Amino acid sequence: MARESMTYSRGNAGTPGAAADGTAGPRHGRTWDSALPAEEFAAVKGVGFEPVGQVLGTAVFNIGYSSVWGCPGAWSAADGVKAQSSAWGSSFAPLVRTMYAARRLALSRAVDECRALGGDGIVGVKLRVGAFPAGGLEFTALGTAVRARSRIRPRQPFTSHLSGQDFAKLLHGGWVPTGLAFGIALATRHDDWRTSRRIPWTAGNQEVDAYTLLINHVRHDAREQLALDASKHGGDGIVVDDVTLRVWERDCLTIGSTRDLSAEAVFVGTSIARFDHSGRPAGARPLTIMRLERER
Repeated sequence: MARESMTYSRGNAGTPGAAADGTAGPRHGRTWDSALPAEEFAAVKGVGFEPVGQVLGTAVFNIGYSSVWGCPGAWSAADGVKAQSSAWGSSFAPLVRTMYAARRLALSRAVDECRALGGDGIVGVKLRVGAFPAGGLEFTALGTAVRARSRIRPRQPFTSHLSGQDFAKLLHGGWVPTGLAFGIALATRHDDWRTSRRIPWTAGNQEVDAYTLLINHVRHDAREQLALDASKHGGDGIVVDDVTLRVWERDCLTIGSTRDLSAEAVFVGTSIARFDHSGRPAGARPLTIMRLERER
């Protein structure tokens, strides 16, 4: 798959930020803040990066009609499952696009603050979604902007959920973060008579295969969307941070005295790419061996 962008050039030799011939750090005369604990702060500095300030991006979205039109149980769709990216189509698609747009907007505003501080990227990004007191949902992205002590500059600031220690381990291992990636999927299934026979306590211990199908479907779709999003950042792989699943039910609007069961899966991770390690020995450096016996 062709990569649309790369944060670091493949021809860069050595670890980004490892050289000490550049200037970095907060501007003189300016007090800077950081969301990093002391251990993470030390780890980031240990791989040639300086924190330059805490950054925050926020977006408040009004979420209107968020359910499907009609009921999949009234259709002839296989297994009664309806999802935004399936062959059957769904009115969930606009809602999913909104969920992507809100997260990306909050993150882009944090990146804008990072650029204003002269940072090369953001580490320790924490994404939160919560109810806004006046209505709607608030999406926030909080992290610490860092700048490399190096002449190697990324083409655009990277974003990563990794802690300071994990960020340092990633660089030591020959990898760089390229950006936060998301995978979001929504699906709904009509709770028909076949399912209702399997959930009473009198039914005994058995799998409710309709529920299993719904959960597997929505998680699989979210994983595929995560991989697609990571490829847009030019990543070779993904370090997954958070996997959430939300399930809810409602009365069916089409078929009386029945339910529709809906599920939402959200995957968040950091897309990572290899950088050139030529000029550096592979693996750990050899230990110096000293002879202990006396010379004769």
